[in-house]
Amino acid sequence: MIIILNIEKGDYVTRNSYGNDTVFRVVNIKDGIYYLKGVEVRLVADAEVLDLRKEENIHEDDVIDDIDLLDDNLDRGEFFYLPAKALHIDSDEEYLARCLKFYKRNGIMAVGKKINEKNVYEQLPMLLKEFRPDIVVITGHDAYYRKKGDAKDIKNYKNSAYFVKAVKAARNYEKSHERLVIIAGACQSDYEDLIKDEDLNLYDDETIMLRGIIDAYFEEDEKIVIVDYKTDFVNDENKEEVINRYKKQLDLYAEVVENLTGKEVKEKCIYLFSIDEEVSI
Repeated sequence: MIIILNIEKGDYVTRNSYGNDTVFRVVNIKDGIYYLKGVEVRLVADAEVLDLRKEENIHEDDVIDDIDLLDDNLDRGEFFYLPAKALHIDSDEEYLARCLKFYKRNGIMAVGKKINEKNVYEQLPMLLKEFRPDIVVITGHDAYYRKKGDAKDIKNYKNSAYFVKAVKAARNYEKSHERLVIIAGACQSDYEDLIKDEDLNLYDDETIMLRGIIDAYFEEDEKIVIVDYKTDFVNDENKEEVINRYKKQLDLYAEVVENLTGKEVKEKCIYLFSIDEEVSI
């Protein structure tokens, strides 16, 4: 029995091999390979047609509504409030437009510029001088090429080195972290190099605030257990690499929880959804 799936460019699909967890739009079809772009998350992928399931009643314009900010959560009291101005740079016009729509819906003044990741660092000083933003957001596409080698080597990433150059260019233009906040990188960027003191030399005499959300922690035998959920694709080849990638994050979580609760963290775990496995770090 032969099943013919009528999936065309522009259709919405999910991948069977990933439990149909993410909705994509088909952006191209070439040599039997379907090239996909995430609708609700920023993700590009490819798949063969037999791995795809066509989805109906998907409305991309509604996606942004699910992440609207609630102004009621912003307790500004009686103080005068002047919103920050953002400059957002991205290589993907579609994702940039979605972000600008989000800013507009939430009353954030923002300017968007479509620039290839490789060229951002060259054009950024001129744009900062022209628009004088309080926040610069530099996003785009990135990827770690596992076959090239170590995940700690920035040369094994598609665009991470260009993101680092862009951050350096922005901070060279404005030294103060209060006058210019920099947010940079993509989903698979080498963030260790993006924030590394010795590479960027930005934080010599400043206090740095790191922000994160602990997915879950609970008390057991008067001690604390921390659990963090990860959706990375994991197999036998990259399992250790994925675990090591998050060790520092869990160490920092443990330090914060111990300081806040005064109780010892006895175990740190990550739950890997793709292989349905809990791993103690």
